[in-house]
Amino acid sequence: MRSRNPVFSRRGFTSGGGYANFNAAPQSGSATQGNPYGNNPYAQPTNPYANNPYAQGAADVQYGGPQAPARSGAMTIDDVVLRTGITLAAVILAAGAAWALRLPAPVGFGAGLVAMVLGLVQAFKAKPSPAIILAYAVFEGLFLGVLSQAYNTIAQGAPMQAVLGTTAVFAGVLVAYKTRLIRVDRRFTRFVAGAAIGFLLLMTVNLLFAVFGGGDGLGFRTGGLGIVFGIVGVVLGACFLALDFKQVEDGVKYGAPREESWLAAFGLTLSLVWIYTELLRLIAILNQD
Repeated sequence: MRSRNPVFSRRGFTSGGGYANFNAAPQSGSATQGNPYGNNPYAQPTNPYANNPYAQGAADVQYGGPQAPARSGAMTIDDVVLRTGITLAAVILAAGAAWALRLPAPVGFGAGLVAMVLGLVQAFKAKPSPAIILAYAVFEGLFLGVLSQAYNTIAQGAPMQAVLGTTAVFAGVLVAYKTRLIRVDRRFTRFVAGAAIGFLLLMTVNLLFAVFGGGDGLGFRTGGLGIVFGIVGVVLGACFLALDFKQVEDGVKYGAPREESWLAAFGLTLSLVWIYTELLRLIAILNQD
């Protein structure tokens, strides 16, 4: 299960990490030379389902072909649902506590920084760490609770509207993915990755101008431009969700280890948090206007 989410795009399974090395070519003289499936323990020549595009380096195949039979210890949809539920519950409980306790802005800012560091640590780890993922969820929840309270003073009811909007986006993307209205292939992945990098660079420049130049920076987060970039941010978040769904589908289809369901839960949580914060900002701008 190679992640297509830009957050995890540099990760792949390696034999040193105990998983199949989907990317490495067989070494000269090795037992796997001449085997088009490499050293993937899930895709042996005798396996009729050994058409794993990651093992062969073939073009992406999103649909079609039989599903590989379930293996003991392999990831299932139930595993992903359970761990995603646990991770989101940690975010929601922490956000509720921050809201109820009315934590000050510096505490929320500090929690956000810790959450960002933990997210980066997990993104660069060879294996998913439930402890890091749950710690990220708690600190991210604290940050969201403080942020939501601040936006609620600007636009009364904005947090609840953002929650409902995030739920609607999730349901819409899931239906579109399952009905094949969204096809996640290499072209789609490259487009989303490039758009995300450009979006983040523009937001970083805008933030730097705001910090050092004062005011609203370049105006990408206020007024008409703020509305445009808010909509773009929500659309990007929806694209991230489609990549996450593809990640889960591939993990189940090709028998990824059960522990990888934590990585899928982490990716889904990141995407949902992204959508929520973009909607929160967009609703606040619309209410101001």
